[in-house]
Amino acid sequence: MHPKCVELRCALFIIFSLGFFRAWGTDGDQGDAAGEGAVAATNYDQHIKPIFRQHCLKCHGDDQQEAGINLQNYGALLRGGSGGVIVVAGRPSQSLLFQAMTHEDANARMPPESPPLSVMEIDQVRKWIDDGLRETSSSESLAASRPIAFVPATGAIRKPTGPPAMPAALAPVELPTLLRPLPVLAVAASPWAPLVAASGQEHLRLIDTQSGVELGKLPFPEGEPHVIRFSRNGEILMVAGGRPVQIGKVVLFDVRTGQRLAEIGDEIDAVLAADLSPDQTMVALGGTGRVVKIYSTSDGELKTKLTKHTDWITAAAFSPDGTVLATGDRAGAIHLWDVVSGGIRLNLSEHQGAITSLDWREDGKWIVSASEDGKILWWDAADGFPAISRNQAHPPERPAGVYGKIPSGVLSARFGPSGFLVTTGRDRKVRLWNAQGEEVQCFEAGPALPISAAISFDGSMIFAGDTVGEVQSWSSIK
Repeated sequence: MHPKCVELRCALFIIFSLGFFRAWGTDGDQGDAAGEGAVAATNYDQHIKPIFRQHCLKCHGDDQQEAGINLQNYGALLRGGSGGVIVVAGRPSQSLLFQAMTHEDANARMPPESPPLSVMEIDQVRKWIDDGLRETSSSESLAASRPIAFVPATGAIRKPTGPPAMPAALAPVELPTLLRPLPVLAVAASPWAPLVAASGQEHLRLIDTQSGVELGKLPFPEGEPHVIRFSRNGEILMVAGGRPVQIGKVVLFDVRTGQRLAEIGDEIDAVLAADLSPDQTMVALGGTGRVVKIYSTSDGELKTKLTKHTDWITAAAFSPDGTVLATGDRAGAIHLWDVVSGGIRLNLSEHQGAITSLDWREDGKWIVSASEDGKILWWDAADGFPAISRNQAHPPERPAGVYGKIPSGVLSARFGPSGFLVTTGRDRKVRLWNAQGEEVQCFEAGPALPISAAISFDGSMIFAGDTVGEVQSWSSIK
Protein backbone atom coordinates (compact mmCIF):
# COMPACT_ATOMS: atom_id res chain seq x y z
CA MET A 1 0.00 0.00 0.00
CA HIS A 2 1.28 3.49 -0.84
CA PRO A 3 2.74 5.30 2.22
CA LYS A 4 0.33 8.22 1.73
CA CYS A 5 -2.63 5.83 1.75
CA VAL A 6 -1.36 4.37 4.99
CA GLU A 7 -1.02 7.85 6.45
CA LEU A 8 -4.53 8.77 5.31
CA ARG A 9 -6.08 5.64 6.81
CA CYS A 10 -4.24 6.24 10.08
CA ALA A 11 -5.44 9.83 10.15
CA LEU A 12 -9.05 8.76 9.58
CA PHE A 13 -8.73 6.12 12.27
CA ILE A 14 -7.41 8.71 14.72
CA ILE A 15 -10.18 11.15 13.84
CA PHE A 16 -12.83 8.48 14.32
CA SER A 17 -11.21 7.27 17.54
CA LEU A 18 -11.02 10.79 18.94
CA GLY A 19 -14.70 11.25 18.14
CA PHE A 20 -15.50 7.97 19.86
CA PHE A 21 -13.50 8.68 23.00
CA ARG A 22 -14.72 12.25 23.11
CA ALA A 23 -18.26 10.86 23.17
CA TRP A 24 -17.62 8.32 25.88
CA GLY A 25 -14.76 9.80 27.95
CA THR A 26 -11.41 8.21 28.50
CA ASP A 27 -12.69 6.04 31.34
CA GLY A 28 -15.58 4.63 29.34
CA ASP A 29 -18.22 6.85 31.01
CA GLN A 30 -20.08 9.70 29.39
CA GLY A 31 -18.43 13.04 30.13
CA ASP A 32 -20.53 15.58 28.24
CA ALA A 33 -23.65 17.64 28.78
CA ALA A 34 -25.74 14.51 29.24
CA GLY A 35 -24.64 14.47 32.88
CA GLU A 36 -22.21 12.66 35.12
CA GLY A 37 -22.29 8.93 34.38
CA ALA A 38 -25.24 9.29 31.95
CA VAL A 39 -25.27 7.79 28.46
CA ALA A 40 -25.78 10.44 25.78
CA ALA A 41 -28.37 9.89 23.11
CA THR A 42 -26.90 9.09 19.73
CA ASN A 43 -26.17 12.41 18.03
CA TYR A 44 -24.60 13.87 14.90
CA ASP A 45 -21.57 15.59 16.42
CA GLN A 46 -20.29 12.72 18.54
CA HIS A 47 -21.40 9.56 16.78
CA ILE A 48 -22.43 10.19 13.19
CA LYS A 49 -20.08 12.83 11.78
CA PRO A 50 -17.00 10.64 12.47
CA ILE A 51 -18.59 7.92 10.35
CA PHE A 52 -19.32 10.40 7.56
CA ARG A 53 -15.79 11.77 7.82
CA GLN A 54 -14.31 8.33 7.30
CA HIS A 55 -16.57 7.18 4.48
CA CYS A 56 -18.57 9.99 2.87
CA LEU A 57 -17.19 13.53 2.99
CA LYS A 58 -14.91 13.20 -0.02
CA CYS A 59 -18.00 13.18 -2.25
CA HIS A 60 -20.55 14.76 0.10
CA GLY A 61 -18.69 17.43 2.08
CA ASP A 62 -18.02 21.14 2.00
CA ASP A 63 -15.68 20.83 -0.99
CA GLN A 64 -17.83 18.59 -3.17
CA GLN A 65 -21.55 17.78 -3.01
CA GLU A 66 -22.58 15.04 -5.40
CA ALA A 67 -26.37 15.06 -5.90
CA GLY A 68 -26.35 18.29 -3.87
CA ILE A 69 -25.79 16.38 -0.61
CA ASN A 70 -23.51 17.80 2.09
CA LEU A 71 -23.06 15.53 5.10
CA GLN A 72 -20.37 17.70 6.69
CA ASN A 73 -22.86 20.31 7.87
CA TYR A 74 -25.82 19.30 10.07
CA GLY A 75 -28.19 21.92 8.68
CA ALA A 76 -27.31 21.03 5.09
CA LEU A 77 -27.80 17.34 5.86
CA LEU A 78 -31.34 18.00 7.09
CA ARG A 79 -32.12 20.05 3.96
CA GLY A 80 -31.14 17.09 1.78
CA GLY A 81 -29.99 17.19 -1.81
CA SER A 82 -31.26 17.71 -5.32
CA GLY A 83 -33.60 14.75 -4.87
CA GLY A 84 -35.13 16.07 -1.66
CA VAL A 85 -34.88 15.15 2.03
CA ILE A 86 -32.56 12.22 2.79
CA VAL A 87 -33.31 11.59 6.48
CA VAL A 88 -36.71 11.25 8.17
CA ALA A 89 -36.72 11.50 11.97
CA GLY A 90 -37.78 8.22 13.55
CA ARG A 91 -37.90 6.28 10.25
CA PRO A 92 -34.62 4.71 9.06
CA SER A 93 -36.39 2.58 6.45
CA GLN A 94 -37.82 5.70 4.80
CA SER A 95 -34.55 7.67 4.92
CA LEU A 96 -32.71 7.71 1.58
CA LEU A 97 -29.39 8.03 3.41
CA PHE A 98 -29.95 4.79 5.32
CA GLN A 99 -31.34 3.03 2.24
CA ALA A 100 -28.17 3.91 0.30
CA MET A 101 -25.92 2.63 3.09
CA THR A 102 -27.74 -0.70 3.40
CA HIS A 103 -28.67 -1.43 -0.22
CA GLU A 104 -28.31 -5.13 -1.10
CA ASP A 105 -26.92 -4.28 -4.56
CA ALA A 106 -23.21 -3.47 -4.24
CA ASN A 107 -23.42 -1.23 -7.32
CA ALA A 108 -26.10 0.91 -5.68
CA ARG A 109 -24.77 0.87 -2.13
CA MET A 110 -22.87 3.83 -0.65
CA PRO A 111 -20.00 4.47 -0.41
CA PRO A 112 -19.35 3.35 -4.01
CA GLU A 113 -16.53 0.99 -4.91
CA SER A 114 -15.83 0.42 -1.21
CA PRO A 115 -16.59 -2.22 1.38
CA PRO A 116 -19.97 -1.73 3.10
CA LEU A 117 -20.11 0.07 6.42
CA SER A 118 -19.62 -2.15 9.43
CA VAL A 119 -22.56 -3.54 11.36
CA MET A 120 -21.66 -1.22 14.25
CA GLU A 121 -21.63 1.86 12.01
CA ILE A 122 -24.92 0.98 10.34
CA ASP A 123 -26.50 0.34 13.73
CA GLN A 124 -25.23 3.72 14.93
CA VAL A 125 -26.80 5.53 11.99
CA ARG A 126 -30.05 3.59 12.43
CA LYS A 127 -30.14 4.48 16.12
CA TRP A 128 -29.46 8.15 15.35
CA ILE A 129 -32.39 8.34 12.93
CA ASP A 130 -34.63 6.34 15.29
CA ASP A 131 -33.78 8.69 18.17
CA GLY A 132 -34.80 11.76 16.18
CA LEU A 133 -31.69 13.12 14.37
CA ARG A 134 -30.20 14.94 17.38
CA GLU A 135 -27.37 17.35 16.54
CA THR A 136 -25.66 17.23 19.96
CA SER A 137 -26.17 15.35 23.20
CA SER A 138 -28.25 18.23 24.54
CA SER A 139 -30.42 18.63 21.43
CA GLU A 140 -34.11 17.77 21.42
CA SER A 141 -35.28 14.83 19.33
CA LEU A 142 -36.94 15.80 16.04
CA ALA A 143 -39.21 12.76 16.27
CA ALA A 144 -42.57 13.64 17.79
CA SER A 145 -43.41 12.20 21.21
CA ARG A 146 -46.26 9.71 20.87
CA PRO A 147 -47.96 8.52 24.08
CA ILE A 148 -49.22 4.96 23.73
CA ALA A 149 -51.24 4.55 26.93
CA PHE A 150 -54.53 2.81 26.28
CA VAL A 151 -57.59 5.05 26.79
CA PRO A 152 -60.96 3.82 25.45
CA ALA A 153 -62.58 6.45 23.24
CA THR A 154 -65.97 7.87 24.17
CA GLY A 155 -68.68 5.95 22.35
CA ALA A 156 -66.35 3.15 21.24
CA ILE A 157 -67.95 0.64 23.64
CA ARG A 158 -71.26 -0.64 22.33
CA LYS A 159 -72.22 -3.11 24.99
CA PRO A 160 -75.68 -4.63 24.46
CA THR A 161 -78.37 -3.53 26.90
CA GLY A 162 -79.47 -7.10 27.66
CA PRO A 163 -77.55 -10.36 27.98
CA PRO A 164 -74.76 -10.67 25.37
CA ALA A 165 -75.63 -12.68 22.27
CA MET A 166 -75.00 -16.42 22.50
CA PRO A 167 -76.22 -19.06 20.01
CA ALA A 168 -79.11 -21.25 21.09
CA ALA A 169 -80.65 -24.30 19.38
CA LEU A 170 -78.94 -23.79 16.03
CA ALA A 171 -80.13 -25.98 13.18
CA PRO A 172 -77.84 -28.91 12.31
CA VAL A 173 -75.47 -28.40 9.38
CA GLU A 174 -74.61 -31.14 6.91
CA LEU A 175 -70.87 -31.04 6.24
CA PRO A 176 -69.12 -32.05 3.01
CA THR A 177 -66.96 -35.16 2.97
CA LEU A 178 -63.28 -34.20 3.08
CA LEU A 179 -60.10 -36.20 2.62
CA ARG A 180 -58.47 -34.00 5.27
CA PRO A 181 -59.65 -31.06 7.39
CA LEU A 182 -59.44 -27.59 5.92
CA PRO A 183 -57.03 -25.23 7.71
CA VAL A 184 -58.75 -22.81 10.08
CA LEU A 185 -58.30 -19.68 7.98
CA ALA A 186 -60.15 -17.35 10.35
CA VAL A 187 -60.92 -17.08 14.06
CA ALA A 188 -62.90 -14.32 15.82
CA ALA A 189 -64.01 -13.71 19.40
CA SER A 190 -67.21 -12.01 20.52
CA PRO A 191 -66.49 -8.66 22.22
CA TRP A 192 -69.01 -9.29 25.01
CA ALA A 193 -69.73 -13.01 25.29
CA PRO A 194 -67.69 -16.20 25.94
CA LEU A 195 -67.91 -17.15 22.28
CA VAL A 196 -65.40 -17.88 19.50
CA ALA A 197 -66.14 -18.54 15.83
CA ALA A 198 -63.77 -20.63 13.70
CA SER A 199 -63.87 -21.31 9.97
CA GLY A 200 -64.26 -24.70 8.28
CA GLN A 201 -65.12 -26.03 4.83
CA GLU A 202 -68.57 -24.61 3.93
CA HIS A 203 -69.31 -23.79 7.59
CA LEU A 204 -68.02 -22.20 10.77
CA ARG A 205 -68.02 -23.49 14.32
CA LEU A 206 -69.24 -21.59 17.39
CA ILE A 207 -67.37 -22.54 20.59
CA ASP A 208 -68.04 -21.63 24.22
CA THR A 209 -64.74 -20.20 25.46
CA GLN A 210 -65.39 -21.10 29.09
CA SER A 211 -66.37 -24.74 28.64
CA GLY A 212 -64.71 -25.48 25.31
CA VAL A 213 -67.99 -27.01 24.10
CA GLU A 214 -69.06 -26.52 20.50
CA LEU A 215 -72.45 -24.79 20.56
CA GLY A 216 -73.29 -25.37 16.91
CA LYS A 217 -72.40 -24.58 13.33
CA LEU A 218 -73.43 -22.01 10.74
CA PRO A 219 -73.60 -23.04 7.07
CA PHE A 220 -71.51 -21.24 4.44
CA PRO A 221 -72.20 -23.19 1.25
CA GLU A 222 -70.43 -20.46 -0.75
CA GLY A 223 -67.15 -22.21 0.07
CA GLU A 224 -64.26 -21.35 2.39
CA PRO A 225 -64.62 -18.55 4.98
CA HIS A 226 -61.54 -16.34 4.75
CA VAL A 227 -62.69 -13.63 7.17
CA ILE A 228 -64.87 -13.73 10.30
CA ARG A 229 -65.82 -10.63 12.31
CA PHE A 230 -68.28 -9.99 15.11
CA SER A 231 -70.14 -6.70 15.14
CA ARG A 232 -69.20 -4.23 17.87
CA ASN A 233 -72.21 -5.24 19.95
CA GLY A 234 -71.54 -8.96 19.37
CA GLU A 235 -74.97 -9.65 17.88
CA ILE A 236 -74.00 -9.98 14.20
CA LEU A 237 -71.42 -12.30 12.69
CA MET A 238 -69.89 -11.37 9.34
CA VAL A 239 -68.45 -14.19 7.24
CA ALA A 240 -66.60 -13.55 3.95
CA GLY A 241 -65.04 -15.98 1.51
CA GLY A 242 -66.03 -18.16 -1.43
CA ARG A 243 -64.44 -20.42 -4.01
CA PRO A 244 -61.41 -19.44 -6.08
CA VAL A 245 -62.30 -18.23 -9.60
CA GLN A 246 -65.97 -19.05 -8.98
CA ILE A 247 -67.76 -17.03 -6.33
CA GLY A 248 -67.16 -14.55 -3.54
CA LYS A 249 -69.67 -13.27 -1.00
CA VAL A 250 -70.14 -11.71 2.44
CA VAL A 251 -72.91 -13.09 4.66
CA LEU A 252 -74.29 -11.56 7.87
CA PHE A 253 -75.68 -13.96 10.51
CA ASP A 254 -77.76 -13.40 13.63
CA VAL A 255 -75.54 -14.85 16.38
CA ARG A 256 -78.46 -16.01 18.55
CA THR A 257 -80.52 -17.77 15.89
CA GLY A 258 -78.06 -18.45 13.08
CA GLN A 259 -80.45 -16.75 10.64
CA ARG A 260 -78.98 -15.21 7.50
CA LEU A 261 -79.67 -11.50 7.64
CA ALA A 262 -77.94 -10.31 4.46
CA GLU A 263 -75.84 -11.49 1.51
CA ILE A 264 -73.46 -8.86 0.17
CA GLY A 265 -71.51 -8.80 -3.09
CA ASP A 266 -71.40 -11.05 -6.13
CA GLU A 267 -67.70 -11.57 -6.83
CA ILE A 268 -66.23 -13.89 -9.44
CA ASP A 269 -63.44 -14.90 -7.04
CA ALA A 270 -63.24 -15.55 -3.30
CA VAL A 271 -63.41 -12.53 -0.99
CA LEU A 272 -60.06 -12.33 0.81
CA ALA A 273 -60.64 -9.23 2.94
CA ALA A 274 -63.78 -7.75 4.48
CA ASP A 275 -65.18 -5.86 7.45
CA LEU A 276 -68.54 -4.69 8.79
CA SER A 277 -68.83 -1.00 9.74
CA PRO A 278 -69.43 -0.27 13.45
CA ASP A 279 -72.97 0.95 12.77
CA GLN A 280 -73.63 -2.17 10.64
CA THR A 281 -74.73 -0.09 7.63
CA MET A 282 -71.76 -0.94 5.37
CA VAL A 283 -69.60 -3.85 4.33
CA ALA A 284 -66.21 -3.36 2.70
CA LEU A 285 -64.68 -6.20 0.72
CA GLY A 286 -61.79 -6.94 -1.58
CA GLY A 287 -59.77 -9.72 -3.19
CA THR A 288 -57.91 -10.59 -6.36
CA GLY A 289 -59.72 -7.88 -8.33
CA ARG A 290 -57.52 -5.23 -6.64
CA VAL A 291 -60.57 -3.06 -6.01
CA VAL A 292 -62.06 -2.26 -2.61
CA LYS A 293 -65.86 -2.16 -2.71
CA ILE A 294 -68.17 -0.69 -0.07
CA TYR A 295 -71.75 -1.98 -0.05
CA SER A 296 -74.88 -0.94 1.82
CA THR A 297 -76.10 -3.69 4.13
CA SER A 298 -79.71 -2.54 3.92
CA ASP A 299 -80.16 -3.10 0.19
CA GLY A 300 -76.88 -4.66 -0.96
CA GLU A 301 -76.19 -1.79 -3.36
CA LEU A 302 -72.62 -0.83 -4.23
CA LYS A 303 -71.84 2.58 -2.70
CA THR A 304 -68.15 3.15 -3.48
CA LYS A 305 -65.25 1.59 -5.40
CA LEU A 306 -61.71 2.36 -4.27
CA THR A 307 -59.11 1.67 -6.95
CA LYS A 308 -55.71 2.74 -5.62
CA HIS A 309 -54.33 -0.77 -4.93
CA THR A 310 -52.11 -2.46 -7.52
CA ASP A 311 -52.25 -5.99 -6.09
CA TRP A 312 -54.68 -8.35 -4.37
CA ILE A 313 -56.55 -6.87 -1.41
CA THR A 314 -55.62 -9.00 1.60
CA ALA A 315 -56.89 -7.03 4.63
CA ALA A 316 -59.61 -4.50 5.49
CA ALA A 317 -60.74 -2.88 8.74
CA PHE A 318 -63.10 -0.03 9.65
CA SER A 319 -62.04 2.39 12.40
CA PRO A 320 -64.09 2.19 15.64
CA ASP A 321 -65.99 5.35 14.70
CA GLY A 322 -66.61 4.13 11.15
CA THR A 323 -65.12 7.19 9.44
CA VAL A 324 -61.95 5.53 8.12
CA LEU A 325 -61.36 2.27 6.26
CA ALA A 326 -57.88 0.73 6.29
CA THR A 327 -56.98 -1.67 3.48
CA GLY A 328 -53.80 -3.59 2.67
CA ASP A 329 -52.59 -5.57 -0.31
CA ARG A 330 -50.24 -8.34 -1.35
CA ALA A 331 -47.52 -5.85 -2.34
CA GLY A 332 -47.33 -4.40 1.17
CA ALA A 333 -49.25 -1.17 0.54
CA ILE A 334 -51.68 0.17 3.17
CA HIS A 335 -54.19 2.95 2.51
CA LEU A 336 -56.46 4.77 4.94
CA TRP A 337 -59.62 5.92 3.16
CA ASP A 338 -62.18 8.53 4.11
CA VAL A 339 -65.39 6.51 4.10
CA VAL A 340 -67.61 9.46 3.16
CA SER A 341 -65.56 11.01 0.35
CA GLY A 342 -63.75 7.89 -0.84
CA GLY A 343 -60.46 9.79 -0.85
CA ILE A 344 -57.18 8.60 0.65
CA ARG A 345 -56.29 10.14 3.99
CA LEU A 346 -52.94 8.43 4.46
CA ASN A 347 -50.63 6.00 2.72
CA LEU A 348 -48.73 3.80 5.17
CA SER A 349 -45.43 2.77 3.56
CA GLU A 350 -43.15 0.47 5.52
CA HIS A 351 -43.88 -3.17 4.73
CA GLN A 352 -41.99 -5.10 2.06
CA GLY A 353 -44.27 -8.15 1.99
CA ALA A 354 -47.94 -9.03 1.73
CA ILE A 355 -50.19 -7.53 4.40
CA THR A 356 -51.80 -10.37 6.34
CA SER A 357 -53.76 -8.38 8.94
CA LEU A 358 -55.03 -4.92 9.80
CA ASP A 359 -56.82 -4.15 13.06
CA TRP A 360 -57.78 -1.00 14.95
CA ARG A 361 -57.27 -0.62 18.66
CA GLU A 362 -60.53 0.00 20.48
CA ASP A 363 -59.76 3.67 21.15
CA GLY A 364 -59.27 4.35 17.42
CA LYS A 365 -55.88 6.01 17.96
CA TRP A 366 -53.76 3.14 16.69
CA ILE A 367 -53.92 0.63 13.89
CA VAL A 368 -51.72 -2.45 13.74
CA SER A 369 -50.47 -4.15 10.60
CA ALA A 370 -48.82 -7.55 10.15
CA SER A 371 -46.99 -8.79 7.09
CA GLU A 372 -45.18 -11.65 5.48
CA ASP A 373 -42.03 -9.52 5.76
CA GLY A 374 -41.94 -10.47 9.45
CA LYS A 375 -42.91 -7.04 10.81
CA ILE A 376 -45.63 -5.91 13.19
CA LEU A 377 -46.24 -2.14 13.16
CA TRP A 378 -48.36 0.02 15.44
CA TRP A 379 -49.35 3.12 13.41
CA ASP A 380 -50.52 6.45 14.79
CA ALA A 381 -53.87 6.83 13.02
CA ALA A 382 -53.65 10.64 13.17
CA ASP A 383 -50.63 11.01 10.91
CA GLY A 384 -49.60 7.49 9.86
CA PHE A 385 -46.37 7.39 11.86
CA PRO A 386 -45.16 3.85 12.74
CA ALA A 387 -44.57 4.52 16.44
CA ILE A 388 -43.80 0.89 17.34
CA SER A 389 -42.04 -1.56 15.05
CA ARG A 390 -41.27 -5.19 15.76
CA ASN A 391 -39.05 -6.53 13.01
CA GLN A 392 -38.73 -10.31 12.80
CA ALA A 393 -41.48 -10.64 15.37
CA HIS A 394 -41.86 -14.37 14.66
CA PRO A 395 -38.36 -15.59 13.67
CA PRO A 396 -38.31 -19.37 13.09
CA GLU A 397 -35.36 -21.45 14.22
CA ARG A 398 -32.99 -22.39 11.42
CA PRO A 399 -33.01 -26.17 10.83
CA ALA A 400 -29.64 -27.87 10.74
CA GLY A 401 -28.13 -27.86 7.27
CA VAL A 402 -30.57 -25.26 5.93
CA TYR A 403 -29.09 -22.09 4.43
CA GLY A 404 -30.45 -18.94 2.88
CA LYS A 405 -33.47 -16.90 3.87
CA ILE A 406 -36.11 -18.63 6.02
CA PRO A 407 -39.72 -17.40 5.78
CA SER A 408 -40.51 -15.47 8.97
CA GLY A 409 -43.86 -13.90 8.18
CA VAL A 410 -46.51 -12.79 10.65
CA LEU A 411 -49.77 -14.48 9.63
CA SER A 412 -52.35 -12.67 11.77
CA ALA A 413 -52.76 -9.89 14.32
CA ARG A 414 -55.87 -9.04 16.35
CA PHE A 415 -56.44 -6.66 19.25
CA GLY A 416 -58.19 -7.72 22.45
CA PRO A 417 -59.14 -5.93 25.67
CA SER A 418 -56.91 -3.16 27.07
CA GLY A 419 -54.93 -2.85 23.86
CA PHE A 420 -53.36 -6.30 24.06
CA LEU A 421 -52.49 -7.86 20.69
CA VAL A 422 -52.26 -11.52 19.69
CA THR A 423 -50.25 -12.61 16.65
CA THR A 424 -49.39 -15.83 14.86
CA GLY A 425 -46.36 -16.52 12.68
CA ARG A 426 -44.34 -18.92 10.59
CA ASP A 427 -42.26 -19.78 13.64
CA ARG A 428 -45.33 -21.84 14.71
CA LYS A 429 -45.83 -19.68 17.77
CA VAL A 430 -48.64 -17.52 19.11
CA ARG A 431 -47.45 -14.33 20.81
CA LEU A 432 -49.18 -11.83 23.08
CA TRP A 433 -48.09 -8.16 23.12
CA ASN A 434 -49.13 -5.44 25.57
CA ALA A 435 -50.30 -1.92 24.70
CA GLN A 436 -46.68 -0.71 24.61
CA GLY A 437 -45.75 -3.30 21.97
CA GLU A 438 -43.80 -5.50 24.38
CA GLU A 439 -44.07 -9.28 24.13
CA VAL A 440 -45.53 -10.66 27.35
CA GLN A 441 -46.35 -14.28 26.45
CA CYS A 442 -45.40 -16.84 23.85
CA PHE A 443 -47.19 -20.15 23.17
CA GLU A 444 -46.03 -23.16 21.18
CA ALA A 445 -48.65 -24.21 18.63
CA GLY A 446 -47.05 -27.61 18.03
CA PRO A 447 -46.20 -29.08 14.66
CA ALA A 448 -49.10 -27.32 12.91
CA LEU A 449 -48.86 -23.74 11.68
CA PRO A 450 -51.16 -21.29 13.52
CA ILE A 451 -52.90 -19.19 10.88
CA SER A 452 -55.28 -17.00 12.85
CA ALA A 453 -55.93 -16.09 16.49
CA ALA A 454 -58.18 -14.06 18.78
CA ILE A 455 -58.39 -12.98 22.43
CA SER A 456 -61.54 -13.79 24.40
CA PHE A 457 -63.88 -10.98 25.46
CA ASP A 458 -62.47 -10.85 29.00
CA GLY A 459 -58.85 -11.30 27.94
CA SER A 460 -58.47 -14.56 29.86
CA MET A 461 -58.03 -16.92 26.89
CA ILE A 462 -56.28 -16.99 23.53
CA PHE A 463 -57.56 -19.11 20.66
CA ALA A 464 -55.71 -20.02 17.46
CA GLY A 465 -56.72 -21.96 14.37
CA ASP A 466 -54.08 -24.02 12.58
CA THR A 467 -53.28 -25.78 9.32
CA VAL A 468 -54.66 -29.17 10.43
CA GLY A 469 -58.12 -27.81 11.22
CA GLU A 470 -57.72 -27.59 15.01
CA VAL A 471 -58.52 -24.69 17.35
CA GLN A 472 -56.04 -24.51 20.20
CA SER A 473 -56.42 -22.45 23.37
CA TRP A 474 -54.20 -21.08 26.14
CA SER A 475 -54.73 -19.10 29.33
CA SER A 476 -53.70 -15.46 29.01
CA ILE A 477 -52.23 -13.16 31.65
CA LYS A 478 -54.70 -10.46 30.62
